[in-house]
Amino acid sequence: QVQLVESGGGSVQAGGTLRVSCAASGYTLSNGCMGWFRQAPGKRREAVAIESYGGGSTWYADSVKGRFTLSQDNAKNTLSLQMNSLKPEDTGMYYCAAEPTRAYCPAIPFDGFDYRGQGTQVTVSS
Repeated sequence: QVQLVESGGGSVQAGGTLRVSCAASGYTLSNGCMGWFRQAPGKRREAVAIESYGGGSTWYADSVKGRFTLSQDNAKNTLSLQMNSLKPEDTGMYYCAAEPTRAYCPAIPFDGFDYRGQGTQVTVSS
């Protein structure tokens, strides 16, 4: 049984940094695609960063390019999102998702990923 468990959310002031992590059990990183989505109150859930292992590419939303970075620890089977220069508009629930059968996933909505975590809250104050 696959489980994705997010951690590392919290509250920070604008300009600060946070790192959220997704620990996967029953799932091997480097299969298909894996990444992060977020949902702000009253807004649609959006993709933030997606690693497409089949295509060997990393995709970032324009709003986070240059500020957010994906990384993974294969020994811990964990995918992390380092978030720097945070802005109030980065506030939201951050969700991890994994999709084992596709090679390229930035266009796939959150609900299209086979495995999805419960989320961790990130709050950025001005």
